[in-house]
Amino acid sequence: MESFDDRTTTPGDPPRLSAAARLAAPVIAAVTGRRSKWAVVAVALAASLLVLAFGGTATKDDGPGAALPKGAESAAVAELKERLPGAEIQTAMAVFDRAGGPFTEADKAFLAERAAAFAPTALNGQVGRAVFAEDDGTALILVPLGGDLRDDALADAVGDLRTEAKAGLPDGVTAQVTGGAAFSVDLSSVFDGANTALLGATALVVALLLLITYRSPWLWLVPLTVVGIGDQVATKAVSAFSRWGVLTVDGSTLGITSVLVFGAGTNYALLVIARYREELRLEDDKHVAMRRVLAGAGPAVLASSGTVFLALLSLAFAVTPFSRNIGLAGAVGIAVAVVYALVVLPSALLLFGRGLFWPFTPRVGQHDKTGEGVWGKTGRFVARRPAVVAAASAVVLAGLALTATGITTGLAQTEQFRTPVEATEGQKTIAAAFPAGVADPVIVLAKAATAEQVRTAAAGVEGVAESSVGETDGDLTKVTAVLTAEPGTEQSFQTLRDLRAAVSAVPDSDALVGGTQAEDLDKREAAERDQRVIMPLVLAIVMAILLLLLRSVVAAVLLIGTVVASFAASVGAGWMIFHGLLGFPAFGAEVPLLAFLFLVALGVDYNIFLVTRAREESVTRGTREGVVRGLAVTGGVITSAGILLASVFTVLGVLPLLTLTQIGVIVAVGVLLDTLLVRSILVPALVVLLGDRFWWPATPAKAIDEPAKELATAP
Repeated sequence: MESFDDRTTTPGDPPRLSAAARLAAPVIAAVTGRRSKWAVVAVALAASLLVLAFGGTATKDDGPGAALPKGAESAAVAELKERLPGAEIQTAMAVFDRAGGPFTEADKAFLAERAAAFAPTALNGQVGRAVFAEDDGTALILVPLGGDLRDDALADAVGDLRTEAKAGLPDGVTAQVTGGAAFSVDLSSVFDGANTALLGATALVVALLLLITYRSPWLWLVPLTVVGIGDQVATKAVSAFSRWGVLTVDGSTLGITSVLVFGAGTNYALLVIARYREELRLEDDKHVAMRRVLAGAGPAVLASSGTVFLALLSLAFAVTPFSRNIGLAGAVGIAVAVVYALVVLPSALLLFGRGLFWPFTPRVGQHDKTGEGVWGKTGRFVARRPAVVAAASAVVLAGLALTATGITTGLAQTEQFRTPVEATEGQKTIAAAFPAGVADPVIVLAKAATAEQVRTAAAGVEGVAESSVGETDGDLTKVTAVLTAEPGTEQSFQTLRDLRAAVSAVPDSDALVGGTQAEDLDKREAAERDQRVIMPLVLAIVMAILLLLLRSVVAAVLLIGTVVASFAASVGAGWMIFHGLLGFPAFGAEVPLLAFLFLVALGVDYNIFLVTRAREESVTRGTREGVVRGLAVTGGVITSAGILLASVFTVLGVLPLLTLTQIGVIVAVGVLLDTLLVRSILVPALVVLLGDRFWWPATPAKAIDEPAKELATAP
């Protein structure tokens, strides 16, 4: 396995230690001690088992407005409407449709029978009469359910309704059960077993790639086992935080956390093992070799994980709960991953001898072929034609990025699932026969004394088909409005904006607009706000870390620029895949921000490893030859790490939500672009073109003598 070695001392000598490394010396001694390694593994295993045994399960906040942006108007409506009579009711809708024509009299008699059959499941046995569309070929039956029904009880109730709706259907008539209750059940059901499938698929992908990378029948088992245990510990830790009220979790939160732990954890494992193999060629004592690995490579892994950790923590400033929870849970996962990679994995590796690497066992004095392969040839090609290579790379990235200029964000409720579910299909049936918003009316809450004025104002808004006054508690009254535009479209969002302006203009009404459609609008606008706030914050964090590690303004700015360009290109490629090829109408509202965070935080590390090695080599070889050598010796392990990380994110497609699939594909494409094009071609070309100016205001020799050098030592 190729490795990087950024030391200025003779290979095999202990690297000079900074203050940070000296502080870590007791930990390194414990992890690599001849006897203490057993204690480290035993303590880690015991602690892991305790966490797994007593960590408990995650809890989520099902309260009104919990999943909505802080301060959103729709969140206020979700809370206030709990005061109204009937707030304890949740609704299911049975929709019947006869293809190609109106219902017959026999069909209508059947619908009456079905309404009666729904009564045992309905709240207080009361079921609405069938409501027919204008063409008399589609009918709705509203079934109120108890608001106290949750989880299995709600799933049983919706299941009973679906069974009754489809019992004895006349030929040519279809039945579907949709509505808020059905959506909740379908969302829960599609996640049944999904995280187990995700874990299995991720572990399988990692196992195959580690087996291919190491070509050893058993070496891959050690990092896979360590990272796998770390993943389960991280899941339990996130669950504990959810019970303490720090964050809320669902299947998607835990799924992304697992992907981060496996992706980052195996990346760190690759770097540690690659450096360990290198040291075993220079040192006969495996304990001394591992001590050098941790003293030299440990700070680099800590810096890498610190970048991701801080970037994820920046999501604490997001107003979108989904993004905020992903950030906090992901930060926990990264912290666990780096502990298992730098503490548990080295001790576990030391339990075995060199035979762990068989049949490619490293021996002292063995010829190191690092730099003699394809990456050395690539570096020499780039150095001969840097301007042409840089221009060609820029054209590729710009071409892909240009396709991102037409993207839209924000998925309607019916577009959330990657594969169709009955609730979304039922909504589509309703939208085709009734006013598009009839199945999901907008809710307006206002003071009771102004309810009729608010209803009149709502009815006068273009795009509102009808409005009516509903329940009241004497102080607060609900007004419903049915929109003509299909939910989730720009037309419906504009109608909602106009509606909010109209009803808020009613004197002393304190009118607020909510409901599912308004919630979708508020989520989209909150996601756009988060992008404006979080993206610059992430860039500032990464820039600060780059300046600390590289001590070069030019290098830091260029690396930030290349990673941003890679992000833009990957979003463009993702848009071509999901919109142009697969026909999906939009990205999820949170997709651009989360993809940006993962790509910038994870992608910049590979460029750091390349540039720090190039800086080391430049001291004796000059900048041009230094970057060629740097690419030659870092190419193999970074490429392996990049392919593994991209593969792990692709596995997010196992989960049922389209948003998660989009994030996984965009990040995977971006990591591959960053690994194979930006890091391998564009950055070396820019270094060659700029020469020593790339290191300004420092010089390679000056930078290496600084204490921060150990923090950037690449494994």
